[in-house]
Amino acid sequence: MWLYIIVFILTFFIMEFMAWFTHKYVMHGFLWSLHADHHKKDHDSWFERNDTFFIFYAVISIGFFLLWQYKILEIGLAIGLGIFAYGLTYFLVHDIFIHQRFKLFRNANNKYARALRRAHKMHHKHLGKDKGECFGMLLFPYKHYKNA
Repeated sequence: MWLYIIVFILTFFIMEFMAWFTHKYVMHGFLWSLHADHHKKDHDSWFERNDTFFIFYAVISIGFFLLWQYKILEIGLAIGLGIFAYGLTYFLVHDIFIHQRFKLFRNANNKYARALRRAHKMHHKHLGKDKGECFGMLLFPYKHYKNA
């Protein structure tokens, strides 16, 4: 039982690195065409091309669920749930809390919340794919926390 809990938690934290890596080298790299509308809205739709990255990680999570279901990878459930939990957290923090795609969590004003918003604002000040900063979601440079 403890192994599954540890794998779940470890997967969740590894996903922060994966989000940072994917954001910096894939979204701001060769798949900028899908991410660009997140920095500079060039359409009238509520949906963004950037939302397709959600599908990528959802498929990976489902893949681990299937590996567990078909008894190919015993810890597949823990990994799949860790990826899912991070994706849900990403949606709640990034899309709802920061970008207010749904009008919830508007009054959160603790030091971490202010620092998180500030770091994300520093990321979005760059409209192009180059010269970006703060590519993670939950972790960011300490200077933003210190100045919050």
